[in-house]
Amino acid sequence: MIERVRGRRAATFLLATTVALVTVAGPAVATGPPRATLDGTWRMDGYGTLVSIGGGRLVTYDTTGVSCLKGLRDAPAVEGAPGTFRQGDDAAVRVELRGRDRAVLSFDDNVGHRSLRRIASLPAACGEEPAPGRVGRAENLRVFDVFWQTYAENYPFFAAKHVDWDAVRERYRPRAAAAATEDELFAVLQQMIEPLHDGHTGILNAGVTPPRHFGGHRPDVPTPSRDDLARLEKAVTAASGVPAEKWRRWGGEHTAVAYARLPDGTGLLRVTGFQNFTGRGFDADRALLDGALDEVFGPLAAGRRGLVLDLRVNGGGSDRLALHVAGRLTDRPYVAYLKHARNDPADPRRFTRAEPVRVTPHHGLVHTGPLAVLTGPLTVSAGETLTQALTGRPYPTARIGENTYGIFSDTLDRVLPNGWTFTLPNEEYQSAADGRTTYDGTGVPPTDRRPVFRPADLAQGRDPALTAARRWLSTAG
Repeated sequence: MIERVRGRRAATFLLATTVALVTVAGPAVATGPPRATLDGTWRMDGYGTLVSIGGGRLVTYDTTGVSCLKGLRDAPAVEGAPGTFRQGDDAAVRVELRGRDRAVLSFDDNVGHRSLRRIASLPAACGEEPAPGRVGRAENLRVFDVFWQTYAENYPFFAAKHVDWDAVRERYRPRAAAAATEDELFAVLQQMIEPLHDGHTGILNAGVTPPRHFGGHRPDVPTPSRDDLARLEKAVTAASGVPAEKWRRWGGEHTAVAYARLPDGTGLLRVTGFQNFTGRGFDADRALLDGALDEVFGPLAAGRRGLVLDLRVNGGGSDRLALHVAGRLTDRPYVAYLKHARNDPADPRRFTRAEPVRVTPHHGLVHTGPLAVLTGPLTVSAGETLTQALTGRPYPTARIGENTYGIFSDTLDRVLPNGWTFTLPNEEYQSAADGRTTYDGTGVPPTDRRPVFRPADLAQGRDPALTAARRWLSTAG
């Protein structure tokens, strides 16, 4: 479906061990263990990742029981910001020591932290270099084995998807060995993961023109085209009763945020995604979103009777940006959800310790009145984590429409021995209410079920979900 990237800003501290001073014949000298440093090799708990820090760079390595390949991140240190690394326009990576041999890693565009433990050195096997374009039995099996093993060790949802991954290996490994072209090998890998119907799975061969890409998807939720999205936006605008020219919009060619005051005084805020607002990277996207929200929850909020948050077309992106919206809708901090990652290659039921992810109120104007959230099957990824976060909002909140799509995890972005890249999820997002419930596959359900974007409604200019939201807001206050 729609890929996303995610993270959390964290202050970075370099912790030093205490240096003991002792007296010997002559002047006092420092003794004891050397000062703790980030430089070295670190193993991440879960995620199958090694992190090498040194020479002013942070480099990741993707590992499985049969492989160790240099990963996609090779980020130089940010001058004047110890423990911070940035690769191009990507969000910053931050590493903070928690002792001599422990550290935590976070991404500015993500939420949560990843635990690191120091190891002696990078394994010798991690020197393998990709060999693009090579096709043959040995090369094909190497690609196949790394791909299959990565899913076997990290994917949490085989049981929920009713997929026997060992049987997939037996069926498709001979076909991979026999593939005579890159296209044939690509087709084998695609056929392996297509039955998962998981929008956070995908494969990319960027070495051909045009690049060949496959993204997993639910068969009952067609991926909308640009024309489809434009048609839906036009329909929502018409149903609102507010002329298109009176909407306030942010996000350039592809509107990311739109706001209108409805005839009855209700505010209608539409957010269509949490990435690629500007084409200039995460920091620019964050600035655009925060600027838009400053207006929506500031000057544009005057006299507003209630608020509708329309997420029915939201392609996902950064959970950090999604929480920026949640933080404008409360003046009390609360736990949005818990997240953990699979961390036992042999047991898909074993995970890292669940980490609470919190909604922090914005320091400024916020909306604590009634909120109606519109959702549907095109509410994807970070649009869903925002929906999940709002289930715990400590003020009157209704979810109206249909279940969200059903994909929550950050994606593992991996490299194959032939240079192709692929993605898969390895995390669960759990309900803050009970610490167990996950909405992967099913999506977050509404509290008031209404049809979303039925062809007959679109043709007649009707919007049952928006109508129900306005009716609920008129009584909820």
